[in-house]
Amino acid sequence: MPLNIFGFEALWSPVFIISTLVVIAIYFFITIKKRHLFEGNQPLSKKEASAFVIGMVLLYIVKGSPADLLGHILFSVHMAQMALLLMLVPPLLIAGIPVWIWKPIVENKFVQPSFRFFTKPLLALIVFSGLFSIYHIPLIFDVIKQNEFYHSLFTLILFLSSMFLWWPIMNKLQGEHQVHGLSKIGYIIGSAILITPACALIIFADQPMYATYTNGDAWLKAMELCVPASTLSGLTLSGPELFTNMPPVDDQQLGGVIMKIIQEIIYGVLLAMVFFQWYKSEQENAEEITNNALLERQAYAANK
Repeated sequence: MPLNIFGFEALWSPVFIISTLVVIAIYFFITIKKRHLFEGNQPLSKKEASAFVIGMVLLYIVKGSPADLLGHILFSVHMAQMALLLMLVPPLLIAGIPVWIWKPIVENKFVQPSFRFFTKPLLALIVFSGLFSIYHIPLIFDVIKQNEFYHSLFTLILFLSSMFLWWPIMNKLQGEHQVHGLSKIGYIIGSAILITPACALIIFADQPMYATYTNGDAWLKAMELCVPASTLSGLTLSGPELFTNMPPVDDQQLGGVIMKIIQEIIYGVLLAMVFFQWYKSEQENAEEITNNALLERQAYAANK
């Protein structure tokens, strides 16, 4: 059965399209036309602009395009959505927003205390991994997927926790929590390890765990999150099996595999970037590092 039976609004989310374009327009207006209002402003770089626009377009693809509708039919597509939303969009947005815009935001007296607390590297790592695991507990997952308020709230909280997770390794703002050098590698590997149990539970389950992808009534309730009720009431639907021939357990296992593969690719690219940045820094500052080491050795010998 074709997806176009759900209508243009469900497929393309026109309000989301407009909102995305407005946010991008505001971004360029502030960073180009009004940057003089910010202390320490610098011309917007191509890298920053590209990262922000790609991040926003990817956000629309994940949450506003037909992929969002398909994610309510196939669990595997939903997992691909979550992987991109939590592991690729946040670092792109952090890198895309200039430091001189981040500074007044995170140093605001109402924002700073909680922001500094939740961006502590170890805490950010634990909170994100914990929320990610809790989200995939079948009972909690089904409740969230069938209630618009719970779904919006938990998705927002999970997205914010992913922003906090990426902040220590992506931000360049002096005075903020940062993970430097090879410590970044340990931080990234730690994140990958902590979310592995949730993925493994999904991959190795031998039966479907989520009612919103197997039970007709629960599935229709979940579909209300992206399809207008008036459209659904005019359709005779029994369940997601009308749109796919894939058995639910295979779809579920594929979802876990896709999540893990996307995560490994993103983290692998980031690890390579971190390593080469560290190597380049070591080469450029080799003489200084050697001199510091000699001074430390001399000081140690003198104190013996």
